[in-house]
Amino acid sequence: MKTIKYIIWCLLATGAIVTACRKPYNPTIVSTDNSYLVVEGTINNGDITAIRLSRTVKVSTDTKIQPLPGATVFIEDQSGNQIQLIFNNTTNKYESGSTLNLDKTKKYRLHITADGKEYASDYVAVKDNPPIDNIEFKPNGDKLEISVDTHDPTNSTRYYRWDFDETWRFHSTFQSDYLVDSTKTIRLRTSAQQTYYCFASDTSSNILIASSAKLVQDVIAQSLITTIPSSSEKLELRYSILLRQYALSKEEYEFWENIKKNTEQLGSIFDAQPSQLIGNIHCITNPTEPVIGYVSATNVQQKRIFINNNQLPLDWYPITPYLCSLDSAYYSNPKTNRAEVQTFIIDGGGIPVEAITKSGYIIIGFTYSSIECTDCTIRGKVKQPSYWIP
Repeated sequence: MKTIKYIIWCLLATGAIVTACRKPYNPTIVSTDNSYLVVEGTINNGDITAIRLSRTVKVSTDTKIQPLPGATVFIEDQSGNQIQLIFNNTTNKYESGSTLNLDKTKKYRLHITADGKEYASDYVAVKDNPPIDNIEFKPNGDKLEISVDTHDPTNSTRYYRWDFDETWRFHSTFQSDYLVDSTKTIRLRTSAQQTYYCFASDTSSNILIASSAKLVQDVIAQSLITTIPSSSEKLELRYSILLRQYALSKEEYEFWENIKKNTEQLGSIFDAQPSQLIGNIHCITNPTEPVIGYVSATNVQQKRIFINNNQLPLDWYPITPYLCSLDSAYYSNPKTNRAEVQTFIIDGGGIPVEAITKSGYIIIGFTYSSIECTDCTIRGKVKQPSYWIP
């Protein structure tokens, strides 16, 4: 018993010493001019293929993605047959332009010529991808959880990855019925000038992977895709998620698992340590040059669902990103004779919301607020997406 007490005392004492001696460590960031090629995308059998090329940038810069136009990009099989991908200036991706119908008896690779260098991925087989069975959503505490179900009855897929696009309809805090036109005149908005309802979109940023390799059946059940806080504007009116599913090889799964560890699971001494990302793309011109990415070939499956606010708990309320209030402004304040409409709205930039009337129809002023609280277009678009179902 004394030995156990002594060991515990030693551990506590050691912990106290370590805590007392701990101090911040700010390592020097290595500065390098190296700019490595990054390849993102999948050779999509049965649909249009889109590949993004970019270059790595320094940690110290503000640039997040550095697109790489001007490259020559081909999909080619082992017999040398090629399909050229054309750069799309709108998406900043190299696209096939039409649906690909690949021969599953052949293997394919991506061939790239960029900045005077030649790159190529390993030849890969065209992997079958089973459909998405279901996208489920359920409230859990103060958040909404969205998960996916899928399975392969042939037990041959085993490794999966997902990404998604999300869209939501929301509205500004106040509905402005008026605007100040180019002549500094306040007038009613037309239907085309309404800024109350908008649509916003985002794309997934986390690595979403799962494997059934250790299971008897190739079944993925309720694999978590994303969570949304109950106070999010995404759930204010209507939310939609378009989920894409990719079938992976074991090697590609390990590549994405490594990226996940390097980007999402670091921060403490108990987490995985950083490691080099080794994909299947190589620089032919300079074999020692690192290239980041993994190219596979599969049919990408996708599924969309809509979630209405009335399908969620009644006590869930969105919290807007701004503190909003209404003030009143008069053409001539009856107490001060001050021209408040001119000062606060026409010259001051306030957005007129509703008219203040006298005797039921004579406008003597307006309530007003800030543009952030009346104009949803500062963080969304009024135009309804083509896929939005009423």
